Amino acid sequence: MQHTLTGHSGKVLAAKFLGSAFLVTGSHDRTLKIWDLKNRSCTETKFAGSSCNDLVTTDSFSFISGHVDKKIRFWDVRTADCTANDIPLQGKITSLDLSKDGKFLLSCVRDDTINLLDLRQNRIVRTFRNDNFKVGCDWSRVAFSPSSSRIAAGSADGSVYIWNINGPLETVLKDPNGSGAAVTAVSWHPFSSTLASVDRAKKCTIWSNA
Repeated sequence: MQHTLTGHSGKVLAAKFLGSAFLVTGSHDRTLKIWDLKNRSCTETKFAGSSCNDLVTTDSFSFISGHVDKKIRFWDVRTADCTANDIPLQGKITSLDLSKDGKFLLSCVRDDTINLLDLRQNRIVRTFRNDNFKVGCDWSRVAFSPSSSRIAAGSADGSVYIWNINGPLETVLKDPNGSGAAVTAVSWHPFSSTLASVDRAKKCTIWSNA
């Protein structure tokens, strides 16, 4: 253990490095905090007005947060308020992920959809859905593949759904010996197609050749 950063009054649902010396966190206390890792202190608190379920950092100064009030917010540490218009969606935002080139943003939503946003235009360019795909909890995580050519998301029925970034559903992964518990997070191996998933039954599954 190197640091313990204390200051949020609610659950901390997201924490990402902001450059090499700072950290940004999002909490259910409706605030976002910037932390100086060298001094182990909070340097700024941003009041989002809604519980934050996830966030991503785009560079050393900017980050994007997803909230319970169904909005995506854009921030810059050099300004006090949001830097761009909020993007409203149709349900609570459970997670965000950024493409490797930083041009696209994935957002998982409680209306059982995953939205692809083009950050150069600040608009939704594609929505992924399937009749059998159901978002299982308020913090369900989705992820781009290392090449950003596919996306993966866990479903309430214990399956992992994989879509091609151009739209089609490619495959549904389901462990025949699994518990059927909702899959809450997925993560790709950084250099291969291997995928890890975790579910609400506290089980981690590794999928190869996914």
